[in-house]
Amino acid sequence: MKLRYKISGALLAVFVMALAWLGWFVSHDNDCVPAGQPGEDEASMAAIRHGCFGGPEVLELARVTKPVAAADEILVRVEAAAVNPLDWHYLRGTPYIMRLMGAGIGTPADMRLGADFAGVVEAVGDQVETFRVGDRVFGGSSGAFAEYVAVGADSAVVKVPQGLSLEAAAATPVAGLTALQALRKAGELQPGQKVLVNGASGGVGTFAVQIAKAMGAEVHGVCSTRNVERVYALGADRVFDYKQENYIDSGERYDLIIDNVGNHSLLANRKVMQETGTLVIVGGQGGDWLGPLIRPLSAMILSPFVDQDFAVFLARLRQDDLAVLAEMMASGQVRPVIDRRFSLADTADAIRYSETGRARGKIIITVN
Repeated sequence: MKLRYKISGALLAVFVMALAWLGWFVSHDNDCVPAGQPGEDEASMAAIRHGCFGGPEVLELARVTKPVAAADEILVRVEAAAVNPLDWHYLRGTPYIMRLMGAGIGTPADMRLGADFAGVVEAVGDQVETFRVGDRVFGGSSGAFAEYVAVGADSAVVKVPQGLSLEAAAATPVAGLTALQALRKAGELQPGQKVLVNGASGGVGTFAVQIAKAMGAEVHGVCSTRNVERVYALGADRVFDYKQENYIDSGERYDLIIDNVGNHSLLANRKVMQETGTLVIVGGQGGDWLGPLIRPLSAMILSPFVDQDFAVFLARLRQDDLAVLAEMMASGQVRPVIDRRFSLADTADAIRYSETGRARGKIIITVN
């Protein structure tokens, strides 16, 4: 055997071994560590923690140190929080690329869980001028599944509109911002355009239908049989029951598709897109390794060769966009849809329900 073949074979073997080791290193889970301390006093609070990666069974209702508001922060007594798919992705540490991006290797980098919260301001930092003690607020912050959160006054937190419940406010941040930014920023929706929301009865979908309608669009939705009337009630002009008909074969043409499901290929979606239409991919397909990346990568590869635009989208927690949602809810243009409520102690059950993918709107955690 020629020397160059031997060298090539050795290099290939080393590469395969290194790849296998990297796969093990990224995907392995360490044993759980204690998530809190015993006892109960004024300096502690109840909070959901996970001392290892895993399913809902690794969640603990622990006693942890109560946060203190820094000079530029507010301390919020959380009354309600909401579950998002983001929560169980962080809980499980999957897809594994999340671990390389800061979720932690072997053990969670942050034991806290939850992002959406609503509650009452209990303390304000010396530099805070926009909030006062007693204000009802809602927003996004790490560790929302807890009795208290400390958040920056200039971060994604705004006052709750009068007449809106704290539960409804808690249902809004992640899902509402995802829908708003997908429509306005990624989709550049204009009045009079035709929009399709695939997955119209879920957390993001229920907001997308209402926001698109408020922006002056003709809105079509896709959902299961049991949710058809609900999506119509949200303002949809036409609703496809995916168990009875396929929107791909409808003959319709859309300026914008918000795809929360990903159950049809990009090429199939081109059949129902205007020549200069846009498809916004919200979320990804299942899988721990390459599965979630296939659709975004396909979009990046296909976009340069067609007139339509395939946009890969991740929402950002922004205070100005949250204020827009607050105005829409205050005017009655948008109303959060709540499916079920769980106590803080039953957060594991709430996560299990979220993972079924059958939630009809938002899942709420009642805290205090």
